[in-house]
Amino acid sequence: MNCELLATCSALGYLEGDTYHKEADCLESVKDLIRYLRHEDDTRDVRQQLGAGQIVQNDLLPIIIQHGQDKALFDACIRLMVNLTQPAMLCFGKVPDDPVFRCHFLQVTSHLQACKEAFASERVFGILSETLYDLLQLDWEQRQEEDNLLIERILLLVRNVLHVPADPCEEMKVDDDASVHDRLLWAIHMSGFDDLVKFLASAQSEQQWSMHVLEIISLMFRDQTPEALVSAGQARSAEEKHKDSQELEALRQREQAAKRSRTFQRGTRHSRFGGSYVVQGLKSIGDKDVIYHRNLHNFKNYTHDIGKAVRRVPKKNRRAQECKDQRRSALNVRLFLREFCMDFLENCYNRLMYLVKESLIREQAQQHDETYYLWALSFFMAFNRGNGFRADLVSETMSIRAFHFIERNITNYYEMILTDRKEATSWSRRMHLALKAYQELLLTVNEMDRSQDESIRQSSNVIKSNIFYLMEYREIFLTLLRKYDETRQPQSYLKDLVESTHLFMRMLERFCKGRKSLMVQRKKVRRKRSESKKKTSAVETSPEALEEIFKVVEEELKASGFQLSESLTESIVPFDATSETPLEEQRTEAMVRVQDALLARLGPEALGLLRAAREVWPEGDVFGSADVEPEEELELLKQILRANLPRSSPPEPVGEDEDDAAELEEEELESVQVSEKEFNFLDFIKRFANPGIVHPYLLLLKTYSKNSPHTNHCIARMLHRLAVDLKMDALLFQLSVFNLFNKILSDPAAAAYTELVTFAKYVLKRFFSVAAQNNKAYVELLFWKNVGAVREMTEGYSKDGEGKKPTWTEEEEEELRRLYEEHRHSEVPDIVETLLPLLSNSTRTRRQVVTQLVHMGVVVNAKELKKQKKGTRIVLWTEEQEQELEMLFEEYKESDDVLGNILKKLTAKRSRARVVDKLLSMGLVSERRELYKKRSRGAHGKSSGKGMTEEEFLESLTQGFPDEPVDRDDEDEGEEDESEESEEGEDEEQEREKSQNGGRRSQSLHSPVERRADVGSMVYALQQEGMSGPMLWLQNCLNKTAMDREDDDVSQPVPLVPLTEANEEAMDNKSFKKLLRKLGMRPPANEQETFWRIPAKISASQLRSAAAALSPREEEPKGDEEQNGSGSPNRESQEEEEEEEVSGEQRAQALRALLLARKKKHHTSEHAAPVSDFTPTDDTDSTIERSQEKTSTKRSRVLDDDEDNVPVSDFNPVEDTDSTIERSQEKTSTKRSRSRVLDDDEDNEEDSTTAVDMETNGDADSDREDISAPVKRRRKMVLIDEEEDED
Repeated sequence: MNCELLATCSALGYLEGDTYHKEADCLESVKDLIRYLRHEDDTRDVRQQLGAGQIVQNDLLPIIIQHGQDKALFDACIRLMVNLTQPAMLCFGKVPDDPVFRCHFLQVTSHLQACKEAFASERVFGILSETLYDLLQLDWEQRQEEDNLLIERILLLVRNVLHVPADPCEEMKVDDDASVHDRLLWAIHMSGFDDLVKFLASAQSEQQWSMHVLEIISLMFRDQTPEALVSAGQARSAEEKHKDSQELEALRQREQAAKRSRTFQRGTRHSRFGGSYVVQGLKSIGDKDVIYHRNLHNFKNYTHDIGKAVRRVPKKNRRAQECKDQRRSALNVRLFLREFCMDFLENCYNRLMYLVKESLIREQAQQHDETYYLWALSFFMAFNRGNGFRADLVSETMSIRAFHFIERNITNYYEMILTDRKEATSWSRRMHLALKAYQELLLTVNEMDRSQDESIRQSSNVIKSNIFYLMEYREIFLTLLRKYDETRQPQSYLKDLVESTHLFMRMLERFCKGRKSLMVQRKKVRRKRSESKKKTSAVETSPEALEEIFKVVEEELKASGFQLSESLTESIVPFDATSETPLEEQRTEAMVRVQDALLARLGPEALGLLRAAREVWPEGDVFGSADVEPEEELELLKQILRANLPRSSPPEPVGEDEDDAAELEEEELESVQVSEKEFNFLDFIKRFANPGIVHPYLLLLKTYSKNSPHTNHCIARMLHRLAVDLKMDALLFQLSVFNLFNKILSDPAAAAYTELVTFAKYVLKRFFSVAAQNNKAYVELLFWKNVGAVREMTEGYSKDGEGKKPTWTEEEEEELRRLYEEHRHSEVPDIVETLLPLLSNSTRTRRQVVTQLVHMGVVVNAKELKKQKKGTRIVLWTEEQEQELEMLFEEYKESDDVLGNILKKLTAKRSRARVVDKLLSMGLVSERRELYKKRSRGAHGKSSGKGMTEEEFLESLTQGFPDEPVDRDDEDEGEEDESEESEEGEDEEQEREKSQNGGRRSQSLHSPVERRADVGSMVYALQQEGMSGPMLWLQNCLNKTAMDREDDDVSQPVPLVPLTEANEEAMDNKSFKKLLRKLGMRPPANEQETFWRIPAKISASQLRSAAAALSPREEEPKGDEEQNGSGSPNRESQEEEEEEEVSGEQRAQALRALLLARKKKHHTSEHAAPVSDFTPTDDTDSTIERSQEKTSTKRSRVLDDDEDNVPVSDFNPVEDTDSTIERSQEKTSTKRSRSRVLDDDEDNEEDSTTAVDMETNGDADSDREDISAPVKRRRKMVLIDEEEDED
């Protein structure tokens, strides 16, 4: 032992005789030991050394027995013992595979077994019981947290001690002898601890210990069986005596047969003259007969395998090991446990099982705790069945909920067996436990059927009708048999599964016999293809048919006097108030519903809908006036019937083009259809006629001599159902089965297996009768057979080609060949679809035509005739196409839209994504963004106006307009729709390009002053909503981030984390989010991000500008209206109507004036200082800008609205000057530009990565440094001036 541990243990005290003398620092030493255990290594060295020193037996137990009055010491000792008695499985996590760690594991287990023997003392449990009793006497008001901890530790200590496994080498005891576990249980009983356990299970105030109590009870009954406890102390019944006599008789017969065989084996001559014999007809390895060198009395056991080495079975193919055998405890222990079971069922079972179930459902228990629930359910319900069945004692677990809970666990365990292969054995044991619980539920329901109480029998029928109706419960055994795996599930599991299946089949058969018909639920998974063609938008009906329909409706309405029943009037609802569809669209839908009712010849329903719709939509007299006459209503119905109404089609997926839709059409959809059908018991048995289900039964039958008579009966009954009831005896015509039957028939104790012998003789008789008619029957013995093979073997084999696809005549083949040759060179998309209607035999299917063309050799394979999907059929690139692509790239690589120009000029049309991938693979571009549309720089280069005519200048102004770029995008989209394939990457590129281009177009239409004023209006609006606090928080965040970026010179995205409730509510406000987007903040990019972020590319100066724009104001500035050119709504609408008639001549004059002003500004700016505030040209521009506001009021208002959603980006001096000109030119296409701007608005709402300020990107461009520098300073001064004006 380690010297420190030895010193600590010595400081505890010493045992002198029966008296333990503790040292002064005993408490501190116990705490030191706890501390040592906390820091032990993976080999559990501290635990092993303390176990070897027997610290529990020699120190800790004497301390709590003799010094229990010292509460602090007692608590510390209990705490230490809980740690030391912890199961070895918990210490190491699992049984180690490594030999060294396996040795440590076994060492810890041996120390635990020694501790368990020390705990088997009445004095120890007497102290624990007294302490626990005193603690439970305290009310909740008096009980402290330390008291609850001590209660839990005592329960855990008892749990740990009971959990210690028995040592098979030390405890080689016979049944009815007291083992260590029995002595421990007797100590628990004599100390009264079992009564405390029952109190904890039943007390209302102690329900928090329910899981601990159930765990202790399950470990107490670990070695017991319900049958053994029920029969404890009672005389053996006549049935048990008869069963024992049968077993003894079978053993006696076997012994006599073995004695007779030994007698026959003794030869009359000595062994030196055994002799050698030639076995005629049995070939050896060569061509000669086998020579046998042994006595003849052993010849019938001769096999070629004699002398061969036994082949080793791989570990993964070995059969699963059985759990340890049950043993019978001492009689006094069984009697005490029997009394415990009776008291527990009477007072505790229902309540405890309810609490545990609730904990499991709410996931308040630990992992795998449901196994204790499953064990308790099966054990105590079995005990209740054997001990004078009373349904009220187990009412809590006798419900459909219990069936569902167990079925769900069985399914989960099976899935875990497949997925968690390393722990498959543990999952298999849990699955076996769940199966036992399910079996016990069925046995209890079966017992309820025999009850004398009518109400109990009625409850049994309700439960049976549910479990037989639902498919999950009805077919669970079918599934488990099919999924049985002998390498993972032991034979005891198979035995319980076969017996449970037998019980279920017997109950189901009895349930069906008492009823003429039984309806059950059926679930069917169907795979269907979505319809490839949309339904027509209007119902096509001939005028004659409509006239006939209306006559029928008219006669029906006149016969009823246009009166509607009250029930019909109340049931008709013309619109859905909860629908998101606007009321105007619902009005059209209501009219379509009226038309549908008329087409269905439902006159009263159509009239009721008409009147109900009239009340909802009285305006416009669309459904008639309020005082309409019946004849007028009739005429109105006639008009609706004949009208060509627009019918809504299913919504198309947003953001997908025709190619994606085509792919969706081809996609298979799965749907579970639930329906009812009449149940047929014979059809249900047919589901078991499968080799995969018969095989587990025959595996269990191989151990017939070890099986119980009931198990053998279950096997024989199922095989009898298949062979006799279904007449599928050929299913058992298999060589291994006949070998098993031969073993049963030649068994000396065959008289004990009468049922099996009779069945084996019946199957063999049937085989020989079939073999007399079918000369291939002996070959069939080598194979397992399905239902089809069984039918062929007994009824005769079908001829080749019989029952297959119809043949083609020579005339039909010639016709098909001729039609194919005529149309093979035609440019039809699908030649097979073209040929089908032209064939004389119209019943031919596409598959038949394709197969015949391949068979005739007209085409090489069916792939040539495969239905072409919408999409590019060109996959490979030829060398010429690669050269063409490279040439086009070199030609257009400097253009604004490289990819668009290449796609237009490519000879072989391909999708955008294919071209992008090819350019990347050829190394022409390094990343996709190089192929995005570039921002037009034409206006920048000619900003000075040098060498430009007036027409060139006006043409350059239109380059920033939405018209041309949008048209170009429309063309690209059109080309894309015409392209024959679409992929996800293509869609993403389009969205990004649209977003970027839309952002550039919109940004070029706004000046910095307009943007600043627009932010101010949004700040004012939020201030009016009471969001001054969140805006101040946002302003502080921006200023703090700006300071950090100035200090560190490093920019990283900074999350905006709201820490107050007001800030959190603001982050959910739409207007506040709109402001964040306006300032360039980035929303969460994916599900892994929660907060908005300040992008890394926004500089410190830009952040300070944005923060300054958030300063609160007393009132909204009026200058905002002047800058945006927007007055009151009434004035705007009047000006729009008055000024829409402005002639194009006035606009041209205004443009010429702006052109002259621009030239003057250029000449002036060459001599101006770079830090000047505003040049005279700027004043002139602003004056002209204001003079043009009235002529473009409508366009200006659209842009102002749009500006809220357009993220602010780079500032451009040319854009600053030309924004008003661009607005004035848009006057001629106001409506069109409104829709385009709104479209851009939608695109740019997603573009949240743009910067907040209006700074130019020219910092990195040396050619534009002279322009960008003064612009930055001018922008700052403008903002300062504006702030002074606001103040």
